[in-house]
Amino acid sequence: MSAEEQPHGPQPSAGGDQTSEAQNGHQGDGEAAEETDQPQPAWAARRDLANHTPRTMGFGDAQIDGGVFGGINYGIGGGTFSGDILLGKTEIIYQFGTSSALHASGEIAQSTLEELSACFVPACADFEAWVDRLREDHVLVVSGPYYAGRRTAALMLLHQVGAHPVQAIGRDTTPGQLAAGLGGGEARDGRTGHVLCDLITEPGRPLREADLLAARKELGKDAYLVITVGPTALLEDVPVVSWRAPLPRDVLSAHLGVLVGEDNVAELMSLPAVTAFLERSHQPREAAEFARLLARYAAGEADAAQLGDFSLVALENQVQEWFEDDGTVLHLRDKAFLVALAAFDEGPYALTAELSDLLYVFLQETENGARFPTVPVFGTHIGKRLQLARARRFEDEEATEWGPVRQVKAAYRDERASLVLLREMWTGHPSARPALVRWLQRLAGDGRPFVRTRAASTVAVLAHTDLPSAMALVIEPWASSSLYRHRLVAVNALTLAHFLGTPNVPRILDAWCESDDSPLRWVAIRAHGLIGPERPFETLAALRAAARHQAGQPEPDEDLSGQLAESVELLLLSPAGDDVLAGLLRTLHDDRPATELALGGFISACRRTEQDERHGQPLVLSWYARASAARTPAATGIAELWRTALENRDHTRDALDVLRRWVLSADHDPGTEWALAALLCSLVTTSSEHQRLSHLLRTMPGEDGTDPPPVAGRLLAALPHP
Repeated sequence: MSAEEQPHGPQPSAGGDQTSEAQNGHQGDGEAAEETDQPQPAWAARRDLANHTPRTMGFGDAQIDGGVFGGINYGIGGGTFSGDILLGKTEIIYQFGTSSALHASGEIAQSTLEELSACFVPACADFEAWVDRLREDHVLVVSGPYYAGRRTAALMLLHQVGAHPVQAIGRDTTPGQLAAGLGGGEARDGRTGHVLCDLITEPGRPLREADLLAARKELGKDAYLVITVGPTALLEDVPVVSWRAPLPRDVLSAHLGVLVGEDNVAELMSLPAVTAFLERSHQPREAAEFARLLARYAAGEADAAQLGDFSLVALENQVQEWFEDDGTVLHLRDKAFLVALAAFDEGPYALTAELSDLLYVFLQETENGARFPTVPVFGTHIGKRLQLARARRFEDEEATEWGPVRQVKAAYRDERASLVLLREMWTGHPSARPALVRWLQRLAGDGRPFVRTRAASTVAVLAHTDLPSAMALVIEPWASSSLYRHRLVAVNALTLAHFLGTPNVPRILDAWCESDDSPLRWVAIRAHGLIGPERPFETLAALRAAARHQAGQPEPDEDLSGQLAESVELLLLSPAGDDVLAGLLRTLHDDRPATELALGGFISACRRTEQDERHGQPLVLSWYARASAARTPAATGIAELWRTALENRDHTRDALDVLRRWVLSADHDPGTEWALAALLCSLVTTSSEHQRLSHLLRTMPGEDGTDPPPVAGRLLAALPHP
């Protein structure tokens, strides 16, 4: 395993200059990492980018089919995201109930209970059994996910047993204080209800059976108490009933029946905006609020645009709630996990959890630099953690350099959550930026391609949100780094930022192509190979300018010359291949840098085969066969480049070596043989060309140094005599 593939484990850091970290790699790598750092070939790097880019970015859906990207999405479409939504929150604001309102103490109006009862959806089949249990035991603990309607369920339990009035107990009440003040005065019907929502428990202060017994004794026979707790509450010998959220469709339908009448429910439920809303993983409170908006729409007080925006607004509000939470619901470690899940959405759960703890360390240092950060080794439950994050757990195959492997993965139920969350953290909570930047710098040096790619995709979202800050804090330090792995992450970040619709990326790359900073030129050349298919002629002009700049140096950088060829290779094997080929031919003989750029990139492209198989059909040969059948200019263009490469002293040896590989591939596939025979015929226009090719076919060895393969004789016989 190369040094680039070595994993780098999380190491707590006391801080330090961020730019220095980005330029010098992990603190634990040192000089050894710099000595062994090697550039990843552009072709392999593009495959990693396609395999590991998140689902919310078009590049992740692109497949390398025969070496050509298909379905590249220049932005986020399908009505999910657009640039203005990512750059700024929508104007419409809905109130889904703040924590202060939900947890305020005092009497709950009877009218409120009646309204809730009219549209209440008992998601659990044994809800009536819970009512009987509360009537008998007087105290009941309801456990369930956050924002799943636990408070409503608790109030309906009290309403069903006839409790009136119902008093809300302050959330700051500790388990040991439950019994205090529960005696209550006599109500009109002799029954009093008490509800304590989201009881806070802490290590050393759990809810115990003794606390419930004391509360029951204090209540007496004419009062009832319902307590709701979250999935992570600390309980000791406390029996609970498990509440689950009702289906959003049921909640929406029930509320509409009350608001607009049962006769109008079906028509509203059939609206496209309602269908789109129900396809998302929305909470009961969001469904209830959406019902109120639908009622306004039915009355002509709201328009279709507001219906369409509602789902995204609800998601934005949820993300804002997560980060504004004071720690009573979401611990700092949980918030770090939310950010890591946004970066590694649909990635392996174990990896996400591992790297979220690294971010947690950095966030702790930001909060209190004098305190040594700690990470609990045990105590987290995957199911509860994902439930809190509104995420799902599933098994799927993950692409690796050794082939696909099956892993347990985690993903937000709403695929927009990762983009909204990263934007909110970067722009709404800038105090978290130092920790996030340090975390991203560490990810960029990780030995796992998946981690490095997700570091790039995360920064792409940040750049789309705030390009100047992302460039200064992250991308430029990576691009100027002496480490190839950091530069490659900068390439991917700029590429994905461009596909998200971030402005000015091509302008940045064009300027860097002629920079005196060699690492910046390296990044620009590699990135042009990825974004160039949408602007092939401008990209080729920038690459030619870089090639001429390179040729004019007293000591040309051979590494940059190789990168120029690899970028042209990517462009030739892209959907814009025909235009790229035409652009190369138009300037093929302008000057030596233009010739070297065209021939170097063309020969590199000729080495690629379908699925990178050893004897797979060469991609350029397949291209030639299609162009010949369609009689397009690409067929004659490919033949012209081949003749030029074979005649050019600097490239003859490489060109003949590629032809030998093609002949060996033809020995394994009749289709390759027919295509190669047609190409070789087009390459023979003079006696010297015939002599060169016939000598190759007569003398080339077979595999492992054996006699020439039989296909060589057949191809030799097919060569025309000029």
